[in-house]
Amino acid sequence: MDAGTPFIDFGTPAPQPWELDVRWIHGSPSSKHNTDPDIQVYAYDEHTIILRQNMAINYEAPFLFLLFGNAQAVLIDTGATSAPEFFPLRRVVDELVDGWLARHLRQDYHLLVLHTHAHGDHIAGDGQFADRPGTTVVDAEITEAWKYFGFDEDPTAVAQIDLGGRVLECLASPGHHEAAVTFYDSWTGFLLTGDTVYPGRLYVQDWSAFARTIDRLIEFSAHRPVTHVLGCHIEMTTEPGVDYPVRTTYQPHEPPLQMTTAHLHEIRAALNEIGDQPRRLAFPRFVICPDG
Repeated sequence: MDAGTPFIDFGTPAPQPWELDVRWIHGSPSSKHNTDPDIQVYAYDEHTIILRQNMAINYEAPFLFLLFGNAQAVLIDTGATSAPEFFPLRRVVDELVDGWLARHLRQDYHLLVLHTHAHGDHIAGDGQFADRPGTTVVDAEITEAWKYFGFDEDPTAVAQIDLGGRVLECLASPGHHEAAVTFYDSWTGFLLTGDTVYPGRLYVQDWSAFARTIDRLIEFSAHRPVTHVLGCHIEMTTEPGVDYPVRTTYQPHEPPLQMTTAHLHEIRAALNEIGDQPRRLAFPRFVICPDG
């Protein structure tokens, strides 16, 4: 950042639980006649953007997160579709970055692309950024991602990614996927949990690892002001314990995306109830599901 460029203080004040009062695009009765944007863009604040992919493009309709710091921005996940003609993620991100830089003049601004885990609906758009100048795309597979964070040497470490005064804390959080990572942003108080915690089907690949991850997130959150627990999907309906079927492309009765740290405790209690015999079990805001 050039001398004289106004420095944004991301250290204060302490994050407040601002309302996430937004109606997310949720598909339509006919995907052919869907009129929603390819990507919904929601500005939580001047420096924090939440994106959602259109269900007509891919039923997974994942959420992505774009966070701005003084020296670089980070895009967390790249969605479920690779083709820019159907899912113009690079164009939308470039427009958002250009707009932010027009309001906060900086030179040599960098973009970092990270992931919550390596499933296809979270990494498909990586190729759109392969030739983008000033950009680093960190591969989501465990051999690359955990090396980047230092988890290959110490999976219990809390890695820090400095965006320029805005520091993300990153935790290895396997269970749903071996390479899963959870991100905490002290500016907003967001705990970004990927597919580990969200209002939907929590597919568990490794039950013991998943339980340890939930325990760790509970302990981690007890020492930080978490405003919202944000995963990457909505799959539940507003009827407690009832989820939309897999591959649903119209979800008019979705609950909010945001969850709370209390839900972490509910998930832990659910795992205790399930015990040593993995099985599907529904709870008001999530469903625990064996994966495979």
